[in-house]
Amino acid sequence: MKGTLYLCPTPIGNLKDITMRTLEVLKSVDLIAAEDTRNTLKLLNHLEINVPMTSYYEHNKAQKGGVLIEKLNSGCSVALVSDAGMPAISDPGEDLVRLCIDAGIEVVPLPGASAFTCALVASGMPTGRFSFEGFLTTNKRNRRIHLEEVKDDTRTLIFYEAPHKLLSTLKDMLEYFGNREIVLARELTKKFEEFYRTTILDAIERYEETPPKGEFVLIIKGKDAEELEQQQRINQPTPEELIGKYAAEGLRGKELVNRIAEELKLPKREVYDLYIKMKDKV
Repeated sequence: MKGTLYLCPTPIGNLKDITMRTLEVLKSVDLIAAEDTRNTLKLLNHLEINVPMTSYYEHNKAQKGGVLIEKLNSGCSVALVSDAGMPAISDPGEDLVRLCIDAGIEVVPLPGASAFTCALVASGMPTGRFSFEGFLTTNKRNRRIHLEEVKDDTRTLIFYEAPHKLLSTLKDMLEYFGNREIVLARELTKKFEEFYRTTILDAIERYEETPPKGEFVLIIKGKDAEELEQQQRINQPTPEELIGKYAAEGLRGKELVNRIAEELKLPKREVYDLYIKMKDKV
């Protein structure tokens, strides 16, 4: 009989945030796979749990993933933990989950602490629709591509960021998002928990004067829907422009009318009437 992989969230700061169910699972499994065994050992010692551990992190996941699958296939139960919060979110745990699913191994998620949900619900930003974007890459070109892809998203945007990269990230965000509202959450659940509600430009000025400390969750207001619609109207070609463009490319009649009606979301009759008026000119 195959074992089970348990996804066990650990406290993101306050050690009291461990759940009773997670405690029971950590005590009962055969093996704990940890992102950083030294960090997890401190937690296990605090909880008085004595279960064998193995490391599973970004740079050994290719090799260690296969080892863990072998153990699970042999009937061992394994608890996966990250350094803090829910495993498999912005960490290599997602790869192990996929390996388990492909191998027909049961995956059981346990509810618990998660930094981005804590930050979101206390931010004051809209929570009905949001997009979790995780960490931006350190590669300048790829991070700019990422920001370009989400700059017109009307949902609340959520990012993780380390203190030593915060300023450069905020400056990139100012370039792509403009001076939007932002909430910077840090030291969540800890003694010096802070929610700094401001704008991107003001945040830059603050952290240029006072170097940031602690891991950050950035909650950014999505693009204003009315502003986006207006911007799209400005950038959108007119029916007359498209008739001229497509006629020059050799399109005629029904094919031309259908393409423009679909592209501009206009009634076909309206486009057809305009096309007939312009037919002799194009």
